[in-house]
Amino acid sequence: MAGSGSDVTEDSDDSAEREQTNSSESDGNLRKRQRLTRASTRLSQSSQGWRHTPDLKRSADHDESPPLTPTGNAPSSESELDISSPNASHDESQAKDQANRDLEKDLSHRPKRRRCHETYNFNMKCPTPGCNSLGHLTGKHERHFAVSGCPLYHNLSADECKTPTSKQSKYKEQVTEMRKGRNSVLQKEQKEKHMEHRQTHSNTREPLLENITSEYDLELFRKAQARASEDLEKLRIQGQITEGSNMIKTILFGRYELDTWYHSPYPEEYARLGRLYVCEFCLKYMKSQTILRRHMAKCVWKHPPGDEVYRKGSISVFEVDGKKNKIYCQNLCLLAKLFLDHKTLYYDVEPFLFYVMTEADNTGCHLVGYFSKEKNSFLNYNVSCILTMPQYMRQGFGKMLIDFSYLLSKVEEKVGSPERPLSDLGLISYRSYWKEVLLRYMYNFQGKEISIKEISQETAVNPVDIVSTLQSLQMLKYWKGKHLVLKRQDLIDEWKAKEIKRGNSNKAIDPTSLKWTPPKGT
Repeated sequence: MAGSGSDVTEDSDDSAEREQTNSSESDGNLRKRQRLTRASTRLSQSSQGWRHTPDLKRSADHDESPPLTPTGNAPSSESELDISSPNASHDESQAKDQANRDLEKDLSHRPKRRRCHETYNFNMKCPTPGCNSLGHLTGKHERHFAVSGCPLYHNLSADECKTPTSKQSKYKEQVTEMRKGRNSVLQKEQKEKHMEHRQTHSNTREPLLENITSEYDLELFRKAQARASEDLEKLRIQGQITEGSNMIKTILFGRYELDTWYHSPYPEEYARLGRLYVCEFCLKYMKSQTILRRHMAKCVWKHPPGDEVYRKGSISVFEVDGKKNKIYCQNLCLLAKLFLDHKTLYYDVEPFLFYVMTEADNTGCHLVGYFSKEKNSFLNYNVSCILTMPQYMRQGFGKMLIDFSYLLSKVEEKVGSPERPLSDLGLISYRSYWKEVLLRYMYNFQGKEISIKEISQETAVNPVDIVSTLQSLQMLKYWKGKHLVLKRQDLIDEWKAKEIKRGNSNKAIDPTSLKWTPPKGT
């Protein structure tokens, strides 16, 4: 019985294996028949589509078929094609739906296919005559739209750009071979040598460049340096750029092109250009006409920042605090240094007030000139720096600025004087102003004795300046131990004749138009 039992068990196992084998074979045959059925269905539908084009169009109007690819072909993956055949069984459709869902899960991480019009704008064309915009100089793109990438412009074809010539390939191999010899890791002795050189020379010498790159790249860099210096020498010989006392030769300021007189410490990248472009309202300096034009289209400034303390006609004066408008005042000082020799203030503008005179028209308030003064001056200087722009010189604006500075001193009830040293043109302007003030005072004076102290109190001019002016006019004499002021009628008559000839000029400060109170702490 035991033997028979074991035989029964072996027979049952063999039968189970045969049944499993038969079921797997039937499943394999079923899947093969399903694939054949789907393939035949696609072939029959495609043949029907080619034979019956109107029917395909009508079905396309009603069915939501997927879009064509940029090449015009229909999607090839089964997940993008929904094919229903009347010959397919219910099991086949379920199996196909499950396969589609699995495939969608597998492809969910892939990016969405981009359409052709999202990559290229076919309305753009290469500007080179006779070019069809196909190909690219690098050989990596199918189309180009600029001269820089046009093969025809560089006397090449699109195919030549895709396949480099034997000479180019040979040169590339040589460069690769030469760059293999680079020692990318500096030895300890080399690092110490580099550090010692940097500590010894700081920024006055070029860093050591050996062993930080290949000999080939270092040689290319040296050749580029030599070429750049040669080009700069040519420009320097032609006079387009200069070094030393005046690197910036001209500035474009508003509608004027001004020749500069002295050196101004603009940043080196701007100073070596030879020509500077300056916004006449915010005084921002730029490198090119294009940048200036773009800036002027966006610049909202039409007058200096600060408070307008004086206005008569088209002439206005703005009080600008160097602490509140630091950038504007720094730019103003850099601009002024181009026309002043003795100016030393550029960036430390916070302790100063700037009084900017402008002339207004329908486009804005144009800079005429300015003067600066310390907020707290122990020597009672009423002017630290004064400038009239070159395009407004010899028109009376310089005297207006000087007169306005003394008007502020009168309101403050102080005696003022300009800070020394004065520039050449500044000294001439101040002497002319002091002469005019003294002759006007003597013309209106009706007393018998003239006191320098009284003149100083009434005109706010420092007594030292009054004495020096009287001496230059030969109106101060020393007689019997006393200084006498001579009233020279010839000079007074000459001054009066010029005043009558000048008439009612607008180049005079009207004290009634001043709306100003002295700042606190001054």
